[in-house]
Amino acid sequence: MQRRSRGINTGLILLLSQIFQVGISNIPPVTLATLALNIWFFLNPLKPLLSSCLSVEKCYQQNDWQRLLLSPLHHADDWHLYFNMVSMLWKGINLERRLGSRKFACIIPTFSLLTGVVYLLLEFALAEFMNDPDFRRNCAVGFSGVLFALKVLNNHYCPGGFVNVLGFPVPNKFACWAELVAIHFISPGTSFAGHLAGILVGLMYTHGPLKKVVETCTGIFSSNVGYPGHHYYFNSSGSSGYQGYYPNGGPGYPEEAPRNYEAYTAGLSEEEQLERALRASLRDRGNSRSSPPPYGFRLSPEEEMRRQRLQRFDGQ
Repeated sequence: MQRRSRGINTGLILLLSQIFQVGISNIPPVTLATLALNIWFFLNPLKPLLSSCLSVEKCYQQNDWQRLLLSPLHHADDWHLYFNMVSMLWKGINLERRLGSRKFACIIPTFSLLTGVVYLLLEFALAEFMNDPDFRRNCAVGFSGVLFALKVLNNHYCPGGFVNVLGFPVPNKFACWAELVAIHFISPGTSFAGHLAGILVGLMYTHGPLKKVVETCTGIFSSNVGYPGHHYYFNSSGSSGYQGYYPNGGPGYPEEAPRNYEAYTAGLSEEEQLERALRASLRDRGNSRSSPPPYGFRLSPEEEMRRQRLQRFDGQ
């Protein structure tokens, strides 16, 4: 096992600050475990990146199939980890709250493996169609393919509204496709096929047979883990628990999670939060010797007053 020793990892420090700002008790267990696992493998990689990244040549031609397990959990650097895990933090909170921890615990490993398989198929098809062997050698690493799959789920359960992509309003149902293109304009070195594989896996869940596979997996563990029909919920004061699920709501149990969830997201959508974090990190990279600007989701004075009003209202 190789331990990283590259000095101060600014991205990792910022990620930990975001996690503690949200509050450990406000992060549901599967999401928290996924964050912890990725951070652990960043600090203690099982193999170097060149031995853990995913490619047709290494997996299929050289039978190194363990890369399917290793590649989603390894990241190129601390900034790669930071942006992926901040995205995972908010997607995980939204989806695990809605789907329940058991189902979400089946979704994460299923999506991780399938995204890798679909990525290999895409690269193999491109190599054959374009008659270019370089596609077989393209090596991808990181959790972003899984995040694109989760993005499809999130948009499926919240179909209305618009998101801001590079300053343009995009309907929610098309957001993942717009982000797929936008990311590769901003960062050409990212894996287009890896992100596309994630979108396809997400569509296999929302419009294909994958949902039944996950539900079968969930049913296998339902008799041994947790309580059927209970969903995680959160509040801004830091406490957590479970609430019963009622299809049409029920007395004393709202259908959705408590509305004060916005207290620690400042009322911003996930895309607006990530855009704010990206702008802040780019400013910091351009001013490395000056004091760093606020990162991530730190509340402005007006947003802090809003949060305090919400807390007083919830305390009544």
